[in-house]
Amino acid sequence: MSLVLQSPAALPQQAAHHFLSKLSVETDVSDVWSDLQNGVTDFLLVDVRSEKAFLEAHIPGALSLPHPTICEASTAALDPDKLLVVYCWSPACNGATKGAAKLAALGFRVKEMIGGMEYWRREGNPVEGTLGTDAPSIG
Repeated sequence: MSLVLQSPAALPQQAAHHFLSKLSVETDVSDVWSDLQNGVTDFLLVDVRSEKAFLEAHIPGALSLPHPTICEASTAALDPDKLLVVYCWSPACNGATKGAAKLAALGFRVKEMIGGMEYWRREGNPVEGTLGTDAPSIG
């Protein structure tokens, strides 16, 4: 008996809807880096890790907004028309998911950058901060 075939596959139109829905709330390190390299400014990167982690190493141009602090007051200066791309430590961290959920509840369009800082650094992309590439890879 096949474990893969034990549950029937979705119909093509159901699968297309599912995967397009995922892409409406997710992006990845490679796509973010490509857009930054090409001067795309239609989104704002938001680092939802702690302020300490952000100060030690973050993606150039990112804004620090730790997910526990996200509220109307902490987001008042953000452009409500700009897409927010949030990231946290790694695929093992759900801080970006928590931050994205809070931002969406406040009315912002948001995507989660899957892979977070771990995969950003694995792909050799630049980081800024007091420790830079010497900063811890996970929190």
